[in-house]
Amino acid sequence: MVQTVNLKKAFGSRVLFQDINVKLDTGKRYGLIGANGAGKTTFLKILSGIEDATEGEVQVQNGKKVGTLGQNQFAYEEYSIFDTVLLGNKRLYDAIKEKEKLYLEEYTDEIGDKLGELEIVCCEEDPTYEYDVKITKILEDLGFPAAQQNDLMSSITGGDKFKVLLAQVLYPKPDVLFLDEPTNNLDIATIGWLENQLQHHDGTMVVISHDRHFLNAVCTNILDVDYKQIREFTGTYDDWYIASTLIAKQNETDVNKKLKEKDELEKFIARFSANASKAKQATSRQKQLDKLDVGAIQVSSRRDPSIIFRQKREVGKELLSLKNISKSFDGEVVLNNVSFTVEKDDKIALIGPNGIGKTTMCEIMVENIKPDEGVVHWGATIQNGYFPQNATDLIKGDVTLYDWLRDFDRDADLAEIRNCLGRMLFNGTEQEKSVKSCSGGEKHRMMLSKIMLEQPNFMILDEPTNHLDLEAIIALGEGLLAYPGSVVCVSHDRELLDVYANRIIEIQADGSIIDFKGSYEEYIEQKA
Repeated sequence: MVQTVNLKKAFGSRVLFQDINVKLDTGKRYGLIGANGAGKTTFLKILSGIEDATEGEVQVQNGKKVGTLGQNQFAYEEYSIFDTVLLGNKRLYDAIKEKEKLYLEEYTDEIGDKLGELEIVCCEEDPTYEYDVKITKILEDLGFPAAQQNDLMSSITGGDKFKVLLAQVLYPKPDVLFLDEPTNNLDIATIGWLENQLQHHDGTMVVISHDRHFLNAVCTNILDVDYKQIREFTGTYDDWYIASTLIAKQNETDVNKKLKEKDELEKFIARFSANASKAKQATSRQKQLDKLDVGAIQVSSRRDPSIIFRQKREVGKELLSLKNISKSFDGEVVLNNVSFTVEKDDKIALIGPNGIGKTTMCEIMVENIKPDEGVVHWGATIQNGYFPQNATDLIKGDVTLYDWLRDFDRDADLAEIRNCLGRMLFNGTEQEKSVKSCSGGEKHRMMLSKIMLEQPNFMILDEPTNHLDLEAIIALGEGLLAYPGSVVCVSHDRELLDVYANRIIEIQADGSIIDFKGSYEEYIEQKA
């Protein structure tokens, strides 16, 4: 349905990729992966016609409709929410709006002829005359009641604007779908809804995402951007990840060490499954691995961060307790009489829909915000490390990465400062670059370096996976699992929650909480 012919993209002397000849087939859903900066978004823009290639061409089968997820959330401020979705089919939108104008004019034969032509267009684009029903339904599924759908886009938040753009690209059911980070700004429930929508997409799809669970749920194939090439692999992200790891191990071992390698691989699969409750999945992974064709996989050029959280001191008997916490903003209740106590070894996933109050809860816990009622009590032995949601705004200034980190602990061992940066892939001269030149992902890695340097015995992390690539998210999950202290972490990444969490606290719409002792998977099973 879509293919590239000798595609190349370069910026000056820097070549992102070249000699790309891939064929994207109907019925396949491709996950486009690669290190940050490898060229994933650029490749997707070239496929969708937004950006030109340096050489080569993209060929789309005649008559096939292409849908691309919009990235400018403020492009439709003067349109209603409903009309913004309808604009996903521009030809139908124009015909409907022209008809509405003509109906207001005094009838003439010329107007009658024009209305007839517009009716043919409407029939071609919407044969069942159900566009309004379909748009209303998809918006309601995304949390926009019918009464709100005529409101202007300018009246809703950035996260909600993104949901409308999702509806805009999904509503027309295009034959070819290009999605760049569609799970950004979405809560767990909405991501689940999107997964279900995409699993029923019958055409061709290419999607970029740093959400491993999402890629596993929707993708049938993986396109790996590496070594300035794009290689296709049949299977999910986990299939690709295990296969690529196997190839890396095979390149490191001698032929005479195959039995030892097999044992290492089995341990890897067990670790990848994260916990004992997934023993069946680990066995299933082994069976899948036995069937995988790994011949086309090469050792990846990507580097994996090494996230190691230590604690300077053991915790005492008391860690953290919240008692009868309430908080309202402008008369709207966010938290209502919330009480819970964090025990030693608790690794808590704090979850709930967007805007429900998770960040407010974190800010109250670290005492940046005072509750309207209630008490926050920290144990005397606790040193907490905080990863705020607005980390990218806080990391600024004309200082080097090394000096920024050193300012937090002048007594820290200088080698350890460099080690913390190095574990987050800031090596050599990179440590001497200016903080203000860092990308969002680099700033998040900087914040994780800071927490590693601090060695707290209690961590509160608010959306730490934002801007991180897949390798960093996997490393974060392993770091949290191995961490000897206690954790409260806000995230919509379900694979991350599955890896580390042994307690789930979900904030409800009325400001109360559900407090569940167990894994995220067990919590979802109980709710179901």
